[in-house]
Amino acid sequence: MSFESSEQRSPSLLDASCEVFVHDMAALSPTDATAWGIPGFEGELEDFSPEHWESVAERCREMVADIDAFDDSTDDSDDEDDFDEVDHVTAAVLRDRLCLIADKHHRGEYLRLLNNIESPVQTIRDTFLLMPSDTDEERDAIRTRLGKVANSLEGYRESLAESAAHGKVASHRQVDEVISQCEDLADSGSMLEGLGVDPRDAEVAAAKRAFGEMADWLGEQLAPHASHEDAVGRERYEMFSHEFVGDVVDLDEAYCWGLEQVRDIAAQQQGIATQLYGEGTSVKQAYRNLNHEERYRIEGVDALQQWMQETADKAIAELDGKHFTIPEEVRTIEAKIDPSGTGGIFYTPPSDDFVRPGRMWWSVPEGQTVFHTWQELTTVFHESVPGHHLQLGQTLAEGDDLNLWRRVACWNSGHGEGWALYAESLMAELGYHEDPGTRMGLLDARRLRAARVVLDIGLHLGKKNPEGTGVWDYSYAKSFLRENTAMDEANLQFELLRYLGWPGQAPSYAIGERLWHQLRHDAQAQGMSTREFHEQALSYGSIPMSILREELLD
Repeated sequence: MSFESSEQRSPSLLDASCEVFVHDMAALSPTDATAWGIPGFEGELEDFSPEHWESVAERCREMVADIDAFDDSTDDSDDEDDFDEVDHVTAAVLRDRLCLIADKHHRGEYLRLLNNIESPVQTIRDTFLLMPSDTDEERDAIRTRLGKVANSLEGYRESLAESAAHGKVASHRQVDEVISQCEDLADSGSMLEGLGVDPRDAEVAAAKRAFGEMADWLGEQLAPHASHEDAVGRERYEMFSHEFVGDVVDLDEAYCWGLEQVRDIAAQQQGIATQLYGEGTSVKQAYRNLNHEERYRIEGVDALQQWMQETADKAIAELDGKHFTIPEEVRTIEAKIDPSGTGGIFYTPPSDDFVRPGRMWWSVPEGQTVFHTWQELTTVFHESVPGHHLQLGQTLAEGDDLNLWRRVACWNSGHGEGWALYAESLMAELGYHEDPGTRMGLLDARRLRAARVVLDIGLHLGKKNPEGTGVWDYSYAKSFLRENTAMDEANLQFELLRYLGWPGQAPSYAIGERLWHQLRHDAQAQGMSTREFHEQALSYGSIPMSILREELLD
């Protein structure tokens, strides 16, 4: 599919239905409305109760029924009600994504949802990062939403309790971590005190108290029932893998491929270590040496933020018009420091009208003041351009062809995170890692992504570890991760907990990148240039890789 016709496409009945669907979902999940930039729900907050999850699933089922009804009325005539080329893609993506939501709801996955990165506590916490606080009206919205935190957490407890009654509880590691996060939000110095409203306001105090009560409930009521098993098993893992990759993955083949990648990348890194520091220098020693080189050293969070901003701005200026056509609205990005301090690095897209710009966030752990550009240059490319910022900004700029759901609400990790890794390797192709230090950083990032394919699949499927000395468990996973990354201990611990509590998500990066490279190879074999491939592939928005492949290739 290509959107190069001189005639502007008129919105279809399916597009109109999607528009209604997005606004209905925004009403059900106001935090999503904030993320999508849909106004009218700023002071609202969903309650994450069993009734909430049932309402979401029911609305998804209704939307699938609408698609089926539209599809049944489509025939070979030229009636304006018929699906066009864009509608067929939209329908396929909707069925894939919404049926997964319904399936997960049927299995009770949302009731038990609790982990260190992507569950209701983090959703509630992080929505405030996206809320502006410049006007009295905006500050009132923050206060109103803060005032609803207690009710939201109460509904969340109802879901967790119902799931626990059926013996479905997250692992004790995840429960302990969320307790810690809730305590941080309840304590003096909480990020809730820095939202742009007076930290002495009653709503701030009430929200902090609610998180403290949540921590107590988790410790007293849920933790005694928490599982001591980290693995989720093959059946659940296959569902999560399909959700995140957007394709059916041969997990056993992917595990073996990941091991091969780890070994190959390690060999490349050893070559650079020898090149930089001479024979006998290990990769780990090269990491330490690079960390002591002043040219790669940044001191202070403010300096880190400035470096992130300057690096992203330079990439946009140099790539635009040469390797990509970057829409005017996407040429602005903001580098931000996330006050939560969890150690994660992430991107939040612009609002649909681009009033809120795209932002890359660095969540600096408490006490960390020194940063190393050799290791992190590739991260900026991942989050900004040509990574997430270009990818998601390009999707929003396709307003004439992609409906609201396709633009703001449809996200597939294999496509999105796979593209961001592809963008990292592309920058090496384009000459941005000629410096052996930053090349080592790129390879460190690639080795980590390959290693977590192995770790994630190995642990959750209960495979034998690579040495054959036993099966994967927490201790082995931690040592394997430490062996295959240069990240510090605080970030490493956060990452490991993320893999244990969010199964299938971490491998979607490297597996998704693999699918992107395969797709580019096949598109070029059909005569498409690299720039044409990029522009056409990104024009579809973030859709499952299996559907993108069907549509892009002849």
